[in-house]
Amino acid sequence: MGRRGRALATVALAATVVLGVAGAPGAVAVAQAPAGQQAKAALPAPTGPYAVGTTSVHLVDRGREDPWQAGRPRELMISLWYPTGRPALGGERAPYMTPEAAAHFGSADSVGQGDYGFEPGRTDWAGVRTHARVDAPALPGGARPVVLYSAGLGDPRTWGTALVEDLASRGYVVVTVDHTWEASEVSFPNGELATSVFPELAKQPGLDMGALLRKMIGTRVDDTRFVLDELARLKHSRTLPPGVGAALDLDRIGMVGHSGGGSTALQAMREDPRIDAAVNMDGQLHFPGPDGRTGVYLTDVAEKGLDRPFLLLGTRDDGSGPHQQQPGWDALWRHSTGWHADFTLDGSRHGSYTDAESLLPQLAGQGAISSHALRTDVGDIRPDRAVLATRTYVAGFLDRWLRGHDDHLLDGPSASFPEMVYEP
Repeated sequence: MGRRGRALATVALAATVVLGVAGAPGAVAVAQAPAGQQAKAALPAPTGPYAVGTTSVHLVDRGREDPWQAGRPRELMISLWYPTGRPALGGERAPYMTPEAAAHFGSADSVGQGDYGFEPGRTDWAGVRTHARVDAPALPGGARPVVLYSAGLGDPRTWGTALVEDLASRGYVVVTVDHTWEASEVSFPNGELATSVFPELAKQPGLDMGALLRKMIGTRVDDTRFVLDELARLKHSRTLPPGVGAALDLDRIGMVGHSGGGSTALQAMREDPRIDAAVNMDGQLHFPGPDGRTGVYLTDVAEKGLDRPFLLLGTRDDGSGPHQQQPGWDALWRHSTGWHADFTLDGSRHGSYTDAESLLPQLAGQGAISSHALRTDVGDIRPDRAVLATRTYVAGFLDRWLRGHDDHLLDGPSASFPEMVYEP
């Protein structure tokens, strides 16, 4: 079906869930666990040769007013994920979320809960651990390619950790960005928990969804450019763990994003020449008209195209759902002169490129999410195959364009990954 007939759960569809315009993805009917017992979940282990370290940094853009909170400077939280030495394995494994963020994410007030339909209060999100060691020194070996990661609309920066850790274990420095007041919650060092303003925005009469999404993308692009500026500063500072600044190769930068983050990755590359290559995982490049039905507005990157490499990764279920057109992807394809490829993960849904693919099936087995909600989130593809395919194709693309190592996986269909459908 190609770019013109794919059943894509796009950023606008995600926004209708986040903003309450549509309901949560499936009613959740679960058996209650014994009193005091919560569902547990674990992330899949990274597959690369290196152990992983991580550190978090609070950034303040004093030259920019926050577009969602008038009178405040724009504040962001980022995390850096990088190769570290084997001795770091004795250190503390980083939590998936801070306790405050975990408590909110798992509650009925969470955008994440509304998006994914897990039972409020039934999961021990605070108990989930990454495979990275907190503030470990970077592995010696020179500067390494840098990859920015932008999560989907409403998702916290942690929601792509399985992919991010895997890239770090393969030798990349990955920088995850929380887009404050849009993400479900952002936990700051002073104890403030900044929760999403989007549910309140949904209550405004005559909401123009297209305008809101355009503002979201523009804010994220500004966030991305600011983070790149700050990385140049941090590279020469002493605030990062030993060796991390020196590991930043800011002459080789890629960007990967899911949903709204994927849209951001392509638009940011269009606007900032520092970004050499980008991956868009199921993020749309067009927006609805003022009434949500008529008119289609293309993003600037779709109308003008790209002269640098990009990869499109889409989703498709078994055909039982509605098929949606992708005029933004079509326009981008026609207008771009840089290398580009397009694959569809068969049997997947919108959450399949996120940690939902590995975590939610575990919760379903413990009654913390219904089978209906699970399938709505991640489809019926085998979770291990979806995770492996995502990791392999994203790494293959970045290896090709940031390291010059081409395994030719992206040249066409692969017998090793029959679930990845090549879209010529």
